[in-house]
Amino acid sequence: MALSVDRVVGGLLFDRDDTLIIDVPYNADPHRVVPVPGARRAVERARAAGLPVGVVTNQSVIARGGATRAEVDATNARVDELVGPFDVWCVCPHGPEDDCPCRKPRPGLVLEASERLGVPVAVLVVIGDIGADVGAAAAAGAQAILVPTPRTRREEIDAAETVADTIEEAVALALQRVATTRP
Repeated sequence: MALSVDRVVGGLLFDRDDTLIIDVPYNADPHRVVPVPGARRAVERARAAGLPVGVVTNQSVIARGGATRAEVDATNARVDELVGPFDVWCVCPHGPEDDCPCRKPRPGLVLEASERLGVPVAVLVVIGDIGADVGAAAAAGAQAILVPTPRTRREEIDAAETVADTIEEAVALALQRVATTRP
């Protein structure tokens, strides 16, 4: 499967947990951050190609009272240090019951990242590990690449237009659209 051949790629947005770092449920401890294999190389490759990069992440641990925003920000700073740097971080602090516009699969985080990066949403690609990441991209008008993990449901994989085996493969797919569309 491949990205749409009629759209360029102008920036990459990554999910955090199980995409950039190994998921530790509700993690707000910077010392527990471990990058997914290949994540740093993938982000470096995107940056070297001149693409702006950002992170869009649901962090309901804040709404649940398991961590403060400052603790989540410190954890994100550690991700930035180990995998980034990222040009923008967009975090949804709400829980599923809050009915907010930013929690993936809603488009709010992707739209916010687009605005903050100054990159049209139509040329952004969201790379994530679950259907909510793909759904947020679609709802915002961006493209998506699903990188499944053992936790990804089969129906999410089947529904995704573009699937990659690794984060490095996902970035390579996106870079093909950059290389073939730039003058």
